[in-house]
Amino acid sequence: MRWVRPVQVVFALALVVYLVLGFVLALRYHFLMGDALSRVQSAQGALFSRDPHLAEIGFIFTPLTSLVELPLVALSPWIPELTRYGLAGVIMSAMFMAAAVAQIWGIAADRGTPRWQQVAVTALFAVNPMILFYGATGMSEAPFIFLMCWATRRLIRWTSTDDVHDLISVGVALGLGYLTRYDAAVAIAAAAVFVAVVTRRRATHADPSSARSHSRRSALLDAVIVVAPGALSVSVWAATSWLLTGQLFAQFESGYGNAQILAQSGGPTESGLPALGFSAASILVLAPAMPLLVPAVAALAIRRRDVEVLVPTLLFGSVLAFQAYSYVTGVTFPFLRFYICVIPLVAVYALQFSPVRGTLQSRRPGAYSAPRDERQSRMPVVALVAVLALAVSIPVTVVAMGNRHLSVQQYALGVLFGAGENDPVEQAKQRAIVDTFATERQIADYLDAMNLPEGSVLMDTVYGFSIVAASKNPKQFVVPSDKDFVGALNDPAGHGVRYIMAIPTEGRGASDAVNRRYPTIFDNGGTVASLDLEIPNTGADQPTWRMYRVLGEPAGQ
Repeated sequence: MRWVRPVQVVFALALVVYLVLGFVLALRYHFLMGDALSRVQSAQGALFSRDPHLAEIGFIFTPLTSLVELPLVALSPWIPELTRYGLAGVIMSAMFMAAAVAQIWGIAADRGTPRWQQVAVTALFAVNPMILFYGATGMSEAPFIFLMCWATRRLIRWTSTDDVHDLISVGVALGLGYLTRYDAAVAIAAAAVFVAVVTRRRATHADPSSARSHSRRSALLDAVIVVAPGALSVSVWAATSWLLTGQLFAQFESGYGNAQILAQSGGPTESGLPALGFSAASILVLAPAMPLLVPAVAALAIRRRDVEVLVPTLLFGSVLAFQAYSYVTGVTFPFLRFYICVIPLVAVYALQFSPVRGTLQSRRPGAYSAPRDERQSRMPVVALVAVLALAVSIPVTVVAMGNRHLSVQQYALGVLFGAGENDPVEQAKQRAIVDTFATERQIADYLDAMNLPEGSVLMDTVYGFSIVAASKNPKQFVVPSDKDFVGALNDPAGHGVRYIMAIPTEGRGASDAVNRRYPTIFDNGGTVASLDLEIPNTGADQPTWRMYRVLGEPAGQ
């Protein structure tokens, strides 16, 4: 079939791999990531809550993943697994990560790398264990990596074509990237500076006699094209948050925000040099080839005068630097996934070991478009070394993902495949991580079996999101995003609430709205309810639940 392009085959193969892995993890092993399930529940709330509205997606997490999941979640009344086991998130991340693989293929095609190298690097990127995992678990890493790869590809093209369409694509990709992960803001700044410097140098070199103001104006205009979509994303998202919550940046200012989560979790685990060491170790275990590839690709770039190498360095490097800085200053968590951008970075580096070949086709070449210098000889041995370095990196990353100190979110996978800890105590901890939301699914089933009317169960979604996501009747819950939540919280019986789900006030439970309104409710019902049921939790870092029956509920209920 001549009409099937190679990149479409690459996308389809990667998509199948990620979908199969994601479905196996979710449906067979019930391994669910909390952030991913929370985003699915946000999409569910926007469609099927008692008070459905788009603002249900909230302003703590970035909105793009939940928005993309809306069409899938719309099918959940007929396919409950889409929300119960987060399959809507699995499908979302599989599609985006497959698209990221296609972008790596496209970067290789644009550069004119030999087909064997194009296939090898793309395949090694696609099967990297971290790429596999985050392509299959519904997390925001997949769309973020795709958008960063897309921006990188188009900015690399722009260095040769000077085509405004490439520049617009860079801005759109990074603007959407901000709506996926907030660290895209530093990539936007890095791209704008790079574009401004390159444009000014081009303008000055093309016409040394022209006024300096002309080169500055050209540089500024190109930088604005890159920044404008991101600035729009930041301003619209902040303005919407302020109009609906009274906070411009709820992700930082809210009691549910990252700073509060970190404080409630016991504060930063480390800072300063130890934190810097963790960041460096994370980068090295995800890309052990970095110490070899960086000096080699830099030397080749200088020899060839190849400005393309600067693009992935600045875009991916700025995100990695921001994550390291955030952890060193104690404002984020020690998660290996925060450094995942180093994987596409080294993949692009491996492609750039080969010199550029061929002429890039563009819709409208700019005034400063330049033909590529194809006089550089091919260096197949050097390219082969780069590919082998990527291949050797994979087993190192596999081992790192099984280390509970470096990979707190992934190391439990070992128990699923017979490679867990030998210590029975550690095995039990790993099993608890795998079973994190099993108790919440049982609670949802118990409540569903009661056939309660709308608005019967009041709770916060700090931990309760997994109960709502697993329920076949999300309308039975009264949650903070409902317009009448405050009224129901202050007068449960008067608003028809029959049950209140309570958790201990320790840790993140301190931010639970029910606990803030009734500080003693978990211990004694807080004068508004009596204990009906206690449910010990089998999941890791999950609270014991107490189900309280509201006092003074209408007779016969």
